[in-house]
Amino acid sequence: MGTCRQLLRAVIMGSPGSGKHTLSSLIIKHFQLKKVSSGDLLRDNVLRDTEIGVLAKAFMDQGKLIPDDIMIRLAFQELKNLTQYSWLLCGFPRTLPQAEALNRVHQIHLVMNLNVPFEVIMQRLAARWIHPASGRVYNLEFSPPKVVGVDDLTGEPLIKREDDRPETLIKRLKAYEDQTKPVLEYYQKKGVLETFSGTETSNLWPYIHACLQTKLPQISQHPHEEKCL
Repeated sequence: MGTCRQLLRAVIMGSPGSGKHTLSSLIIKHFQLKKVSSGDLLRDNVLRDTEIGVLAKAFMDQGKLIPDDIMIRLAFQELKNLTQYSWLLCGFPRTLPQAEALNRVHQIHLVMNLNVPFEVIMQRLAARWIHPASGRVYNLEFSPPKVVGVDDLTGEPLIKREDDRPETLIKRLKAYEDQTKPVLEYYQKKGVLETFSGTETSNLWPYIHACLQTKLPQISQHPHEEKCL
């Protein structure tokens, strides 16, 4: 007789520098979820010169936001391969139309919102360096590279992203807040939003861990989201 494994559909939200990627890594390690990162998917599609990658790059090169329809196609293309897995979305949905499109296809059980003070984010991003080809992120204060200025795996130079410079950071954070406020309100109304406030990623993690442990047994099943072994 088969047993049914419950699947979790989760989203993590947080402004640049909120610790979203660090916490995502901890979540997928401890709870065996598949991580779907819009940033990773964009980089992969641009590198492989796919149709979506070419479209997205045209907007990125002009410094414009990538339209909702492209981001929706990008995310859904990946999610259709993960019907038998629990997953965690990182960086999507970013706008209300994206959230509404996602809701038409998947029931979201949990949205984790990271609320980190502006001053802390400014301090973190001042210490942040990126390996551009892979998207790997280093922080000189708490996750520095083994050798200053170079990527651990490839030995290639790290860069300071233009977006992480103080003069552009305030604009980025304001744009993120304006864009995602309706998304947070949307999920609040659905009763799936959990906000975690703090200044240290290590302090937020125990609360997120406990929340996920509480939520997993309560997930309602749908036939198309159920895997029987």
